[in-house]
Amino acid sequence: MHYLVEYLTKFGAMLHPWLSEIATAMVACIVLVFGADVNRWLRRQLGARNFVVRTLIFIVLNAFGYGMLIVVASPWLARQLAHMPAMWMLILVVVTFVVVGSWAQRNNQS
Repeated sequence: MHYLVEYLTKFGAMLHPWLSEIATAMVACIVLVFGADVNRWLRRQLGARNFVVRTLIFIVLNAFGYGMLIVVASPWLARQLAHMPAMWMLILVVVTFVVVGSWAQRNNQS
């Protein structure tokens, strides 16, 4: 068990130089997977509206809403990951990508 903890800590520490990129990838994957559900819900809500209104709302949500979420959430997530012990950070990163990938696979988004 001691060797497992040692290896997890070692590999987790190797991720520290790339925390910004890892956090951006995590947030982008989450936005990509759940954004499809949000867009589907929004399409149903705005179905009876004018084409121009629907298009403008879609542009604002996708370009500015999701973009702003990625830009704001990624540095915050990188800071949170940096404060974690290396072993737990590695486990969290791997589990997050596996869960998001499984969710995407289950919802036919891959």
